[in-house]
Amino acid sequence: MTQVLVLVLALAIGVVAGLRAMTAPAVVAWGAMLGWIDVADKWSEWMAHPITATVLTIFLVGELITDQLPKTPSRKVPPQFIARLISGGFAGAVIGSAFFHTFSATGAGMIGAVLGTMAGAALRAGLADRNHGKDRPGAFIEDVIAVGGGFLVAFLVSLVP
Repeated sequence: MTQVLVLVLALAIGVVAGLRAMTAPAVVAWGAMLGWIDVADKWSEWMAHPITATVLTIFLVGELITDQLPKTPSRKVPPQFIARLISGGFAGAVIGSAFFHTFSATGAGMIGAVLGTMAGAALRAGLADRNHGKDRPGAFIEDVIAVGGGFLVAFLVSLVP
């Protein structure tokens, strides 16, 4: 049962990475630093360091800002898509490491990143169509879902037996 819960949470953090690539590793670092994700004495222990959380948070904020710019490329172009796969897989691996399921959680995180990338693009395009081409409201909604959902996933890891 634990492995299934870990895979679901890794999949969910992958969805977050599909929405915002840097959000997933940042919230996982915060989760580790706050003790929600037990990375003590594991390969991922460095994620709990305050410097790691700070640097990843700076990247997250930078991404939230650059995403609002009109020249930001689509999340579905290869470099953006690959970044989301790597980010989702990595964040999933960190969650999995807390339960010694690193490899399966990596795969779940990558699958979640694909789902989040495609669903996020469709959601945002649909919202822009309904707002007469205005993309910013959809972007802000997506930011809230990604950051809030990411912290929720990180917290839920602490509840897995």
